Amino acid sequence: MTGSRDKLAKAVIIRPAEDRDIKPMQAIFNHEVEHTLSSWRWAPLNDEEWQGWFEEHTTDPYALLTAEVDGQVAGFAGYSSFRSPAGYDTTVENSVYLSEDFRGMGLGRRLLKELMSVARDKDIHAMIAAITVTNERSIRLHQGLGFVEVGRLPQVGAKFDRWLDLTLLEVLLNHNPQP
Repeated sequence: MTGSRDKLAKAVIIRPAEDRDIKPMQAIFNHEVEHTLSSWRWAPLNDEEWQGWFEEHTTDPYALLTAEVDGQVAGFAGYSSFRSPAGYDTTVENSVYLSEDFRGMGLGRRLLKELMSVARDKDIHAMIAAITVTNERSIRLHQGLGFVEVGRLPQVGAKFDRWLDLTLLEVLLNHNPQP
């Protein structure tokens, strides 16, 4: 595995998402919708819905990053609004998605770390991750970068004919004493 990590380390480009990334990102996301509990959506996003999602996440102050490996979109990470009232403007919620072929190689960590850096540069104060309790890999990823569990919400969602529990994790990015 170390050889794969070394090769990946040299080949990865993390950059702001561009229009050319829309289709491959949509494919990664929709695969997760159809086969996992990473997203609680029940149906894949169509082209118009994905375009709206993409535009929201690439509109300032939000951010969307793509991880490219040898010209292929291997994953993406982004953040957008946590909640809509103005009092939440400096708090965002993140998403990290990887193609199955690129999991377990440290790519999610690199994407999330870069996303956190972008958020700090934009004076985002807090970043929230809302993760299915059973998604231990994603929880560990976030905790490894300083996120702490701040709450659990039992049975707040359902997918694949079962109730789902949600864990909320948070990291404070900018420790400004005043908002």
